[in-house]
Amino acid sequence: MRVLRDRVLLLRALRQAGPAPVTALTALVLGRALLPAGSAVAMALLVGRVEAHAGAWLPLGFFVGILLLGHLVDAFVLPVGSLVTARIDGAQRAELARLTSSSSTVVELEDPDVQDLIRVGSADPENWTEKTPGDGAVAQLGLLARWVGAIGAGAVLAAYAWWLVPILVVPAFVGRAVQRRHHLEFARLWARGARESRRVGEWKEAVMSPAEGKEQRVYGFGEWAVGRGILGTHIMFDPLWDLRRRNWGSQWGTSFLMVVPLGVVYAIVAAGVVHGRASVAVQTAVLAAGFAVYLAAAGANDVLEIEAALPVLKALPRLRAVLGEPAAPAPAAAGQACAGAARPPRIELRGIRFTYPGTDRFVLDDLDLTVAPGELLAIVGLNGAGKSTLIKLLAGLYLPDAGTITADGVELRELGPAAWRERISVVFQDFVRYHLSAGDNVALGHATVPRDGAAMDAAADEAGLRAVLNRLPHGWDTPLARDRTDGVDLSGGQWQQVVLARALYAVHTGATLLVLDEPTAHLDVRSETELFDRLVGRAGDTSIVLISHRLSTVRHADRIVLLDGGRITESGTHAQLMAAGGAYARMFTIQAERFTRGYDDRIEEDELR
Repeated sequence: MRVLRDRVLLLRALRQAGPAPVTALTALVLGRALLPAGSAVAMALLVGRVEAHAGAWLPLGFFVGILLLGHLVDAFVLPVGSLVTARIDGAQRAELARLTSSSSTVVELEDPDVQDLIRVGSADPENWTEKTPGDGAVAQLGLLARWVGAIGAGAVLAAYAWWLVPILVVPAFVGRAVQRRHHLEFARLWARGARESRRVGEWKEAVMSPAEGKEQRVYGFGEWAVGRGILGTHIMFDPLWDLRRRNWGSQWGTSFLMVVPLGVVYAIVAAGVVHGRASVAVQTAVLAAGFAVYLAAAGANDVLEIEAALPVLKALPRLRAVLGEPAAPAPAAAGQACAGAARPPRIELRGIRFTYPGTDRFVLDDLDLTVAPGELLAIVGLNGAGKSTLIKLLAGLYLPDAGTITADGVELRELGPAAWRERISVVFQDFVRYHLSAGDNVALGHATVPRDGAAMDAAADEAGLRAVLNRLPHGWDTPLARDRTDGVDLSGGQWQQVVLARALYAVHTGATLLVLDEPTAHLDVRSETELFDRLVGRAGDTSIVLISHRLSTVRHADRIVLLDGGRITESGTHAQLMAAGGAYARMFTIQAERFTRGYDDRIEEDELR
């Protein structure tokens, strides 16, 4: 039953290609499969007319027509099959993209098992053992057509003697089973060595590429890297050669299964002709049809396409079960509190507890925090205190295990992720550098609204990006990637200004909460100071939550909170916290001492975060 369900699953995938291409492909593969039977009949008719010294033009035309039809089918079956394959694979990839991009949180996407499912379901083979749903569906259709062709050829053979059919079919099925086992065994063994193959590729890259070549030459590990590559090649290929040697004898056995039954059938038919029990025409038909029956039943070249495509198809329903269907838009009434408001919301986090999946340590434990409308709030703390986790909870990318997050009294769960994210803009510490134009990189900050050139210019000025734009050869239209035509690459600090402009563009087009996680880590002190002065000027119209390990930057915030042990342990202005003499005061004093001794204030991250 499982095998039948798998075959139906592959055939159902054909619907993604559309009725016209699938109908055309079905006709082509069926025609090609039935051609051997038709050719056997045509040859028999032709030989019979010649044997009877009768007019042979009609059967000759029939035979030539079948040959021409075969060439025509061969000319069209490949492009039509490629079209069907491409449409099925495109639908698979599009559905995978919809599933992964519509998930409201990122918790599931960070699960290694989900990542494996995404890789499998992406229909992007990394080696010959991996196939796509299109490959499998077309192969399954071809296999069904071959069975139809085998039945047609078997009917021709049975017209002479039905008992000849099992003489050919039974050994053919045995041969197919043997070949199938060999194909799958070899593919599985190759797949097990794929990881080692990737490592060999990495060592090859290390030896041959300019980037790794610098270190390879300086440190002198070239010969060692070559040796690792050779060792990895042996680890991968030696088991494959052993398998080939072990299967060598059974391959001869498969050939024996083909030659002996065909020889027996041919001998029986030839003897019948010699003793006058059949004509040469019948002998010709039986010989041609017998070979066609055997080839149709014995071939196993489609096994890998069919078996390797099934995990890819099955990955989608498994992902759908984990990620769920795309979230519906938030109702207008629920979104009214924030999505319809032009003022910053009052955000309250109460009793927040959160652990990462697979762990039992609370990153945040009974945390309470309020962000007042228009407030510039700074969050500081040691490394691992949970600051970045708090940001992801605030953005709705994680859901708390306990507690509530509200905006103007409406829970974020009730508000819905789409409505809430219209009001929030975030700069993550591990921001993304898109290989797009400068304009596209910034406009992605609010991709759901029409591009606003004035808002982009204002965001660029506020982020300090204007000077960079003026030096770009095509301004906003300059690709920010060296491998693009007329593209340029930016420094880390310049990229950070692009990302800041991206977040500020969202603010200029409607967002009222700006969250910045280490937004100046790549900026020099002067650029950082200028940016912070502009952010201070924005406070009031926009709520700003700022995470920074440079305490000299955050001391002018309206309020500073210290996150420690998963909770807010200190809260107040810079002057109040310094007067309290707590952990914040000690951290600030350490930074100040380093600065007065001549060090830059970029204190090591693991000391302050």
